[in-house]
Amino acid sequence: MPHRVKQYPRIAAMAIVALATLIGSAPMVGTPAMATERPAAPEKNPPGDIPDNQVFVTYTSPLGFSLKVPEGWARTERPDGAGFADKYNAVSVTVASASAAPTAENAAAHLVKVGRAVKIEAIRNVVLRSGPALLIVYSSNSEPNPVTNKPLRLESHRYLIYRGGKLAILDLSAPLGADNADQWKFMSNSFQWRRSAAVGIL
Repeated sequence: MPHRVKQYPRIAAMAIVALATLIGSAPMVGTPAMATERPAAPEKNPPGDIPDNQVFVTYTSPLGFSLKVPEGWARTERPDGAGFADKYNAVSVTVASASAAPTAENAAAHLVKVGRAVKIEAIRNVVLRSGPALLIVYSSNSEPNPVTNKPLRLESHRYLIYRGGKLAILDLSAPLGADNADQWKFMSNSFQWRRSAAVGIL
């Protein structure tokens, strides 16, 4: 039985289908930020560092990809992908059909539109072990804490990985100020497309 994640990012769950429909359309240059919510103040001593001795296990999806994820994190399975979380640390992958790789303009505009007080820090093309990808570095608010009703400021890396008519969105997020650079690099480089009859990826 799949585990339910309490603090699963809202952005990734909403993004994949809508973003795929934008690909190939006119660039959304100059789209105004729809940030009606104010950014939450960063924590002075943010929780969320993934331990240096964290054990990772390989998750293989029927959607045609595999990824190294921290052992023991709660897992949520969805028709379009999967998510893994431990408190406010989260990793998610969603997959959908797409006619072409996303542009930086469309991807950033959509992220600002569906996210909570999103601030884009950087957008650049990178090369993972699986191939080229578009990386968006950004900060945003979490969903409000059910007890305090206050959001936490998060930092995130979003990788958009396109191959053969399929777009994977890999999101890694943690409280702003947490030090997960090495672990995020390891996980993003562990992403691999796999042969899958379900999605026709080779």
